[in-house]
Amino acid sequence: MTKLSVGGSWDNNVYLLRCRYSGDQLVVDAAAEPERIVATCGDGPVRYIVTTHRHADHWRALSAVAAGTGATTVAHGDDAPAIAVPTAQEVRDGDLLRFGDVELEVIHLAGHTPGGIALLYDDPTGPPHLWTGDSLFPGGVGKTGSPEEFASLLAEVTHKLFDRLPDETWVYPGHGDDTTIGRERPHLAQWRARGW
Repeated sequence: MTKLSVGGSWDNNVYLLRCRYSGDQLVVDAAAEPERIVATCGDGPVRYIVTTHRHADHWRALSAVAAGTGATTVAHGDDAPAIAVPTAQEVRDGDLLRFGDVELEVIHLAGHTPGGIALLYDDPTGPPHLWTGDSLFPGGVGKTGSPEEFASLLAEVTHKLFDRLPDETWVYPGHGDDTTIGRERPHLAQWRARGW
């Protein structure tokens, strides 16, 4: 995996995942700096570009990266209509994306946006890896616009991530530093009490 911080003050994270056996690749959130993203991909085939949610800071480079790589654009069906670049493959909760020998599970986390998703790689040789977009960060869940959206996101993150995944799961958010499920788990009650 290669992690790029792009977009200046937005400080978006772009992730390039590569199958070590086939060289096939997948990009998570083509946020900005398309030339840099395409150059990082190199000559290996890029199968998918996954947009974790509909906010424009996560797909500003999508059109150029898709054109430069020929990759299939992917997003959740509830957010796809709000993404200016057409989504070639809509996904739902539980869908699987395969590139080379790698399989990622799509986890729908409604709240930050209606169609926010995370991607889970259950590494057979080590801890699971989880790309969360803007749904989970060090210190809390992503920003929501109402108490109902916050309740939805916290419930989804609690049930689908914390209730399911081990503490050693690595979490790669859409902005800023990485964390682990174990580092964040003790703070769930605090997040619920503060309401954000």
